[in-house]
Amino acid sequence: QVQLVESGGGLVQAGGSLRLSCAASKRTYSSYGMGWFRQAPGKEREFVATISWTGNTTYYADSVKGRFTASGDNAKNTVYLQMNSLKPEDTAVYYCAVRVVSSSIYYRISRPASYEYWGQGTQVTVSS
Repeated sequence: QVQLVESGGGLVQAGGSLRLSCAASKRTYSSYGMGWFRQAPGKEREFVATISWTGNTTYYADSVKGRFTASGDNAKNTVYLQMNSLKPEDTAVYYCAVRVVSSSIYYRISRPASYEYWGQGTQVTVSS
């Protein structure tokens, strides 16, 4: 069992920045990296970004590309999501999860079914 603890959410004005953190209690043999998702009220959970354990490979949703950056600290089993130029439409609960699928196909690494051990979520609110 892997436990994930997220932190770093909060209230920020449009154009501002936040950095989310996700600390994993351990790394499992069958995992390939970590991912970030978000869910706004009344909407489905959507993919934001994923990063491999080596940090060499990252994928981003088009809606955040160029504004968000995923990174990791292997020694701490922690991944980060640096969010810049935030917009009101970025408002959501942000979740991290362990990716258990190894693939270079965007469809496979961006769907929730490719992830296990979800965190509790952290609220990000961007005011206009």
